[in-house]
Amino acid sequence: MTKRGYIITGIGVVMGLIFGYAYYYYVGCASGTCAITSRPINSTLYGGLMGGLFFNLFVREKKK
Repeated sequence: MTKRGYIITGIGVVMGLIFGYAYYYYVGCASGTCAITSRPINSTLYGGLMGGLFFNLFVREKKK
């Protein structure tokens, strides 16, 4: 992967971390039994993972 690809994926991870925590803060889980949204660390890391994977879709590989 090129330097541009790492930057795009990194931006996706950072945005995912922010949105993951925002989801925990504003929506969350009232009962505490939800696997992802019951704790802020789970929600934040899951958001970062999903953001990185989503933004990685937009990275193009060089043709040989």
